[in-house]
Amino acid sequence: MASLEVNGLHWQVGDRALLDAIAFSVKTGQMLGIIGPNGAGKSSLLRCLYRYIAPTAASIELNGEPIAQYSAKEFARKVAVVQQDTPVELDMTVEQLVALGLTPHKGWFASLTASDKANIAAVLERVGISLLAKRPYHGLSGGEKQRALIARALLQQPQLLILDEPTNHLDIRYQIQIMELVHSLDMTVIASIHDLNLASALCDQLLMLNHGQVVAMGTPAEVLTEARIADVFGVCCQLVKHPQHSRPCIQYFYGYEFQNRSPNQVSSPSPLQGINQHKVNN
Repeated sequence: MASLEVNGLHWQVGDRALLDAIAFSVKTGQMLGIIGPNGAGKSSLLRCLYRYIAPTAASIELNGEPIAQYSAKEFARKVAVVQQDTPVELDMTVEQLVALGLTPHKGWFASLTASDKANIAAVLERVGISLLAKRPYHGLSGGEKQRALIARALLQQPQLLILDEPTNHLDIRYQIQIMELVHSLDMTVIASIHDLNLASALCDQLLMLNHGQVVAMGTPAEVLTEARIADVFGVCCQLVKHPQHSRPCIQYFYGYEFQNRSPNQVSSPSPLQGINQHKVNN
């Protein structure tokens, strides 16, 4: 498992700063959820972490070593990525797709050994899709595709797993299944997550972004406050303790607008006020 420390991360395109003064750390074995509205910089930050884009300035250390010092093969042995947009028409079976996870260890054209095949079977079983091994990848459901991609990542035997919105476009059942699967993995995980309740339930730490900057970092209870959610996401809500795990559970109200307000302008009016106003307006 890996630790990661980020300081002074800045990424600028032209005269526009897309990420600014990003700093946080992830301890070995933790699951960090990156949350924020669309355009907050979640995917851009992840791309900096897995070296898809080079930040304008940053100190990013994996296990105490700058990530730039790792060769491509060394980095792929330590960090696996499940991207948000993966081609859906890959002309290969699930088993063949998962086998790509061996590339950092064997190269592109090496033959599979009996041990390799056993490892592929093991990760397929780990994510619950053993029966789909010979199925074409493009014929899978959304949740099955995500499981296959996670299996490929696990076959890399990484210390750090990075996932960009792993529950995107999935129905509620598959969202919960995928997040519980990721949470159960014995490795350090960083994932961008849209659903705040899923992030609260399953992440050890949350990093909230807005406009390319860090708004808050800490446990779900520390990061998720009603005023902060109103300011960053533009919605009115109240927090209650979830009956199963006692972490913050967000209940949203309707009929409120918090757009373009500064933190000191945000208030939490009575829910009935908002509902009544909504009825009047309609």
